[in-house]
Amino acid sequence: MTNAAEREGERALSQTERALLALRDLILSGALKAGERISELGTVERLGVSRTPVRMALVRLEEEGLLEAIPSGGFAVKHFTEADIFDAIEVRGTLEGVAARLAAERGAPPLALRKIRDCVEAIDALIRDRELTPEDFAGYVTLNARFHTLLLELCGSRVLARQVERAAALPFASPNGFVMVQSELPEAKTILIIGQEHHRAAVDAIQNREGMRAEAIMREHARLAHRNLQLALRSQRSFDLVPGAPLIRRQHH
Repeated sequence: MTNAAEREGERALSQTERALLALRDLILSGALKAGERISELGTVERLGVSRTPVRMALVRLEEEGLLEAIPSGGFAVKHFTEADIFDAIEVRGTLEGVAARLAAERGAPPLALRKIRDCVEAIDALIRDRELTPEDFAGYVTLNARFHTLLLELCGSRVLARQVERAAALPFASPNGFVMVQSELPEAKTILIIGQEHHRAAVDAIQNREGMRAEAIMREHARLAHRNLQLALRSQRSFDLVPGAPLIRRQHH
């Protein structure tokens, strides 16, 4: 009985994850437009999964901020202004700053510091003395995500880690939200080098127990995503590289 119940639970979870991934992809690709109402029944038919996993996936996407509940019932795809995105990046940077400060004040374990320094060194090796290819940028995305994950581990706060994950859930607010845009820009390598200096300085500040300095560096580091957004908005070609670009309501001056 228990095994059967467990299998049924796993199947439901698997269907929910499948529905979640499929719906998120439809939204970020623009197949589901900003403002479009999402019909639960229509989604069941479109994805070929049952209603309960679809309902759970819709609730998850509302929590992520990609959908909003509408008064008449159900959900609609959200749109985002430039100001919304700037605010989301600012919240994520503020929380990561707090994580860096706590890591410095509490004293990061030597092994955890070694792991994050190894990550910084791997990024150094990737960007040092070479012209960067799209594959290099993809490698940077992986290593940059690892750096930010290790930073949260350094602070030792599950509460804070959860809040940072929530803040970074939107593609526009994540540390890698605009990295691939850089591959099309003349400023690309300069921005990566600045970001890498932030990484190194933040780790040094944490190791030296300089909490306020570590916090300030990580808050400044998030501002690079602001800069990348501004650069992305300069041309349609670079804008189209932004994950979820169809959801962004651009200002026309």
